[in-house]
Amino acid sequence: MLFMGSTEALDVFHLFQRSAPVWLLRELSRKHGYGLREGIYGAGVVIWLMIWQRLQGGRSQQAAVQYLLQGGTGEIQIDCKRWNEDRVSASTGSYSAARQRLPGPIVREVTERMTAQLRVEMEEGWEGLRRPVFVVDGTTLQLQHEPDLVKAYCPGRNQHGENHWPVMQVLVMHDVYSGMAMAPSWGPMYGDAAVSEQAMAVAALDKLPPDAAVLGDANFGIFAFAYAVHRSGRPMILRLSQPRAKNILGEALKEGTDRKLVWRPSLWDLKSHPELSGQACVEGRVLVCRHPCCQDELLCLFTTLQLPMEQLLGIYKLRWRVETDLRSLKRTVGIHQLSSKSPDMVEKELLLAIAAYNLIRAVMCLAARRAGIEPRQLSFSFVQSVVEAALPGLDHASSDEEYGQRLERMLRFAAQGRLPRRTRQRGYPREVWGRGAKFPARKRSTKSEGVAK
Repeated sequence: MLFMGSTEALDVFHLFQRSAPVWLLRELSRKHGYGLREGIYGAGVVIWLMIWQRLQGGRSQQAAVQYLLQGGTGEIQIDCKRWNEDRVSASTGSYSAARQRLPGPIVREVTERMTAQLRVEMEEGWEGLRRPVFVVDGTTLQLQHEPDLVKAYCPGRNQHGENHWPVMQVLVMHDVYSGMAMAPSWGPMYGDAAVSEQAMAVAALDKLPPDAAVLGDANFGIFAFAYAVHRSGRPMILRLSQPRAKNILGEALKEGTDRKLVWRPSLWDLKSHPELSGQACVEGRVLVCRHPCCQDELLCLFTTLQLPMEQLLGIYKLRWRVETDLRSLKRTVGIHQLSSKSPDMVEKELLLAIAAYNLIRAVMCLAARRAGIEPRQLSFSFVQSVVEAALPGLDHASSDEEYGQRLERMLRFAAQGRLPRRTRQRGYPREVWGRGAKFPARKRSTKSEGVAK
């Protein structure tokens, strides 16, 4: 087991080596025709340097090359003449070209293998459920204004015309216990090729563990998605909008309702999703209870799990955790605006950012286990800062004893990044900041206005 073995396999670089071993990288390189003369920048080196840039808060390519020259890639570095003769250039040109040449399928397969390996080590079931729970949600990323990206990811429009930045829509699936992220799905949000979150979620169900329960908000509480989850053999907890819940029940909503029924598609469902047949159905329960955060609102859930209402409500309340996970991905890992200038590089950058995020989550799980707390009690940004500061010392430890000491220190400091336990409610009403006043537009001067009198 990765987390229960020797301490030398516990820092992020060794986690990467264990989940993406050298033999796998070489096999993938041969499979996809990459690296016949790879030299210094083999697939493993390029992938690790791109992950390292994310772990270091989005460091530059120049910093990544310097990290390589100082021996940061260790055992994954392939021997070559220039490396052995110490004639490696400090220029970023070769690294940049290697990033461009690296086949996308290699990046995807490495990311998916890392995710599967780390998930096995971090997997924890919900108490009483004994199975992982994954929440599905969507978000958007802003891309560079480059011709290829504008063509692939059409910018949106408003009443003033077309927007400037291309927008990518991303579908994520996160473990509510550990924060572990599966490989995302993505597509354009606007234009003729736009794809919906629900369609991406249906296509991505096969990425989830076979025994995972699916958790979704009202955006995914539609029959087409519920039927897809049912056909995949996975249980679900989906929030329903009140009008949809009323139509399914066939009566007015009443607090405390817990009814078993068969959910069948409506005429609108059949029209919007021609792939559905009239015989399609999902057997489950519809629950109606008081919303825990808004006492004036009823919360409606559809589930195929046979658990008490209180426990199902407790699981659904954890759906909000994906919002903080997305904040960590977009702001702390730094993918809110990707810097790549081609669709191929955008996809590789996104996938390896997910890999870097999962490595930090793995360190959080390890530090939390040693401290006897839950991983979600630790701050993601705090642990990332600890890892960023500890990596140079781990890379240059002169002995196994020093390495173990530095690693234990890293985990001890990581466990100190506990989030505050807020027992009191917000002391002021939550409001939206106003947009502020606008300055008046400057009027164009006429010919007579500029003439001195």
